[in-house]
Amino acid sequence: MNFDALTGGVEPGGLRIKNDIRLLICYLLSSIDAPLSKQDLIQIMQENGLANYFEVIDALSEMLQKGTIDAAPVNHLQEEADCVICNGVSRSIAKQLDSTLPISVRDRAVSAALALLAKAKREKENRVDIIETKQGYQVECHIADGAMDLMSFTVYVPDIHQARMVKEKFHKDPQRVYSILLASVLDDKELIAQLLQS
Repeated sequence: MNFDALTGGVEPGGLRIKNDIRLLICYLLSSIDAPLSKQDLIQIMQENGLANYFEVIDALSEMLQKGTIDAAPVNHLQEEADCVICNGVSRSIAKQLDSTLPISVRDRAVSAALALLAKAKREKENRVDIIETKQGYQVECHIADGAMDLMSFTVYVPDIHQARMVKEKFHKDPQRVYSILLASVLDDKELIAQLLQS
């Protein structure tokens, strides 16, 4: 088989043919049926060793130019304006040719995209504000259910590195933080122990 794509950063089983990279982009956008930023697509491909960075950039540019995928319309919910979305052409390509891609590549790409979307949703629903003070930083964490704040708390930390760490750890599992704090306030030691062990 003749490979025509750059292979730097591509793991064994990754894509080394330009058409396969374009096909995976179609499949991915069609499968999740949601806008993804170009940066997110590149990150998914890079972190999973699925395709070369430069090949993904070239594929996205070419696909937008030819109308295979569309630039997503910017709305008030999107923070990034550089998003792409599936259209009728890419859906048709994905439907007709998805079986030509290795199933492991398809599964890794879709799993990574869904995890990325879930993380973005968690971060959007559970806001963290880092506020600099004279003594250090206050990290305000908000746990929400839709538009309603279920709980909010503020933590003081002495430097920006710790503030960012609090934000990152909080966003990993805000539901767990909520459960532990609620169990602590209710003095439910058994539940606290269970939550800390899990």
